[in-house]
Amino acid sequence: MSKLVKTSLFWAVSIMILLSLFALFSPQSTLKEVPISSVIQRANSGEIKSLQIQGNEVSVTLKNKDKPTERSVKQEGSLQDQGLKSDAPVEINMVPISNSGDILLNLAIILVPTVLIIAFFMFMMRQAQGQNNQAMGFGKSKAVLYGTDKEKVKFSDIAGNESAKQDLEEVVDFLKHPKKYQQLGAKIPKGVLLVGSPGTGKTMLARAVAGEANVPFFSISGSEFVEMFVGVGASRVRDLFVKAKKNAPAIIFIDEIDAVGRRRGSGMGGGHDEREQTLNQILVEMDGFEKGANVIVLAATNRADVLDPALLRPGRFDRRTNITLPERKDREAILKVHSKNKPFDESVNLDALAAKTAGSSGADLANIVNEAAIIAARTNSKTITNNHLTEAFEKVAIGPERKSKIMNEHERELTAYHEAGHAIVGHVLPDSDPVHKVTIIPRGGTGGVTWFLPPEDKGYTSIVEFKDILARAMGGRIAEEIKYGTDKVTTGAGSDLRTATNIARDMVIEQGMGEDLRDQVFHEASGGGGMMFDRLTHERPYGEETAKKIDENVKKLLEEASTRARKVLLANRKQLDELAKALLKDETLEEEQVNEVLKDTELPEGAELY
Repeated sequence: MSKLVKTSLFWAVSIMILLSLFALFSPQSTLKEVPISSVIQRANSGEIKSLQIQGNEVSVTLKNKDKPTERSVKQEGSLQDQGLKSDAPVEINMVPISNSGDILLNLAIILVPTVLIIAFFMFMMRQAQGQNNQAMGFGKSKAVLYGTDKEKVKFSDIAGNESAKQDLEEVVDFLKHPKKYQQLGAKIPKGVLLVGSPGTGKTMLARAVAGEANVPFFSISGSEFVEMFVGVGASRVRDLFVKAKKNAPAIIFIDEIDAVGRRRGSGMGGGHDEREQTLNQILVEMDGFEKGANVIVLAATNRADVLDPALLRPGRFDRRTNITLPERKDREAILKVHSKNKPFDESVNLDALAAKTAGSSGADLANIVNEAAIIAARTNSKTITNNHLTEAFEKVAIGPERKSKIMNEHERELTAYHEAGHAIVGHVLPDSDPVHKVTIIPRGGTGGVTWFLPPEDKGYTSIVEFKDILARAMGGRIAEEIKYGTDKVTTGAGSDLRTATNIARDMVIEQGMGEDLRDQVFHEASGGGGMMFDRLTHERPYGEETAKKIDENVKKLLEEASTRARKVLLANRKQLDELAKALLKDETLEEEQVNEVLKDTELPEGAELY
């Protein structure tokens, strides 16, 4: 029902109700009732000034009055026939009969119920029509049309990922100048899959494509296809592609496509699973584009390993663009982008911050800059300084300080020796990253933190580096044993032991670095994030004997790490006590302070790797 019709109906009903109320509740006459014989007698005697006759009703105005004060009802015929003298000194006024009050009352009685009944039926029909439209629109696509924003994202607004931007710029150029490619017989990929870790800018790059291409850009999340009713997702896919083809050249962007694009045959629903039917429809639509339709599909995911192979074959998502974590120069460029319009102090060194943030994504860097601004505002600072950036980086990387957590002296001492054990082992071993900071102030979910940062970005990790990581992870538990004895170790090393075990298993199973299983990989395809049903129904790709060997190799790596850590700490027991003492005094030690305390440490015999 249109807005005009609803407004007109509202005012019509309101007017009818007001008219009926006016007719029903209009003020009644308050004139005194007198018999007609009395009126005629007094009129003959000159006591009445005038008589107003309307039908059979007679209104009486006395000599000393200006308006009627009495009323009476005469019989049929004139007043002369009922006894009024022809020469009586009274003025007689005849007023025509008015039926407006009766007409309004009759109209109200007829129209008001009629209008109310019509309004009720129209309301019911509207409700039924709405339900029908909702049912009919249930299978319509919920894609949002972008590309017409006033503030568009451009490729120039995104720092880093030059190779990814080049791939996407080709897509934009094809949509703008298709003849240039067609003349050379080139075909643009029908689908481009953006793969990268969370926070690397996949969605931002897709928005940049929308801003650059200047064509209709339909964006939808993979989860919006899936509903509780079978067939709805497939219907929405069909509707989305129909809209895109009508608006060609156009781009379809499906965010988090792994929500519907997972490998088929692994779910409990089988072929009747709603998600699988939706995937089937996507496969059909992508392979069924009409020639020259100029519709390109972009999709983003951070779980490309779980996607169905049919999605990745040529003719569908036949171009895969990997969006990696930014390198140092890219991190500096990203920090500069996010530092625009922020009052940074002149001493701020973004290059130094970029060097420390190895492994951070673009979202992490944006969060660091934002946290620094929040910290500066909280301290009533007019500018953002290096200290604010450092505090923000540490808050994002290892969690906020929990200064409210109170530890007794024994717990503080235990934490100091635990963190000192990590620091000394990492400092002494030749292939370990340098110590960046050591603190016994609780941060995040930990009681203290020993932070190692690589001096430069690394793309590979060697066996010796892995083994040094394992040894320094075991350093906290070993330091507790040396100080308090093996029977008084605590749960403080639980996270370290889990980390060490996971690294050791990854070395053996995924990297082929086991002592007895060198160069053999036992990848478990359903592990690491697969569905629980997948894990229950898929067998391991190795037998019981191999599983036993894997456990033995993991045990050897952990035992070797413990032995090396113990030798290092026993050989540097004096420095262990000194570093723990310094931590108890200052609570937090920076890299320079740690290096000063540990300047006389040495690598003992037997802790080397051969």
